[in-house]
Parts: sequence; C-alpha cells; structure tokens
Amino acid sequence: MVRDDHAPSLSSLLSITKAQARERRRACVFAYMERETMKIRLEPVTVASRAAVERLETAPGQEGFVESVAECLAEADRRRCWRPVGVYDGDALIGFAMYGFFWEYLPFGRLWLDRLLIDRRFQGRGYGQAALAALLERLEREYHKKRIYLSVVEANRPAAALYESFGFRFTGERDTHGERVMCLRTR
Repeated sequence: MVRDDHAPSLSSLLSITKAQARERRRACVFAYMERETMKIRLEPVTVASRAAVERLETAPGQEGFVESVAECLAEADRRRCWRPVGVYDGDALIGFAMYGFFWEYLPFGRLWLDRLLIDRRFQGRGYGQAALAALLERLEREYHKKRIYLSVVEANRPAAALYESFGFRFTGERDTHGERVMCLRTR
C-alpha cells in the first residue's frame, strides 16, 4: 500500500476555529444561492461548437494546471474513449470538461474525469462547484461505477480543495504526467 504523506491528519482537520467554521458555512450558503440561479448543462463538443470551446482560457497563473482545450480535443480525436463536453450556463459557454472509461486499468477498468476548466471570465462565481456536481451526476448515471478517478497538479491547491469537498481523496498514486490521483467512491 502506498502511503500519502500529503494527506491531512484527522487532528488537523478538526482543529479549525469556530470563526473558520462559521465562514465556511457562510461561503457554502452564498455558493448554494448563486448555483440555484445557474442553469448548468453539459453538451458534447461538436464541429459547430469546437472553435468557441477552443477559445476558453485559464486565468493567469493557471497555465500549467490543465492542458489547453485544443490539446484535449486533439487527444479526444485520437482516443475515442474520451467524451469532451462544453459546460454551459443557459446559453453561455463557461467551461470545458472531458471524461472517459478506460479498460486498460485491469481488472475492472477506470472511469476518469480528466479535465475540468472554467473560463477565466467566469471563475470565482461558484461555476466550478456547479460544473463538478453536474459532471458527477452524469458520470454516475451513464456509467454506474463505484469509483471515479481524476488527477490534479500538485500546485493546484484550489482544484484539490474543490475535489476534496465533493469527497475525492488522494490515492497515493501518480498518473503518467506525475499528477496526484484522486478517487471518489460513489457507493
């Protein structure tokens, strides 16, 4: 078994102050209220939408955290197991995600949520949480798997915190690019 030295201890998780806990609850309430007005939908990337999807950008300083959308779509063109989707709020394209199931992970295969990008113009509004919730619903509905995997760049602490808030945990593994692997047990 691989030990994850970066996992927080139980005592450190329980040592937040009452003020910190109150602030976290307040932030969750505001994020929930904002998400309630969102109309998040996931649409397959098509020939008609591809150019618009490829124009999505990360914020300054996030360039190394996720591949460009063009690189992701080129990979999806080469490997048909990938499912690239545009993330929309109503009619506005706000992000991109890609997921797929890989049988080469024996004996049962692995379901990967491999990319999630919210365009720089829409960051900081709760779209990451809303998009991740919509993606997890879709993956559970389409694949019926007990586990969902993803990987995260070590320096991308905000993404890791988002994934942890949904129940993802570090496995101690690293993917082929050296990113830390996380897993969510869905049932």
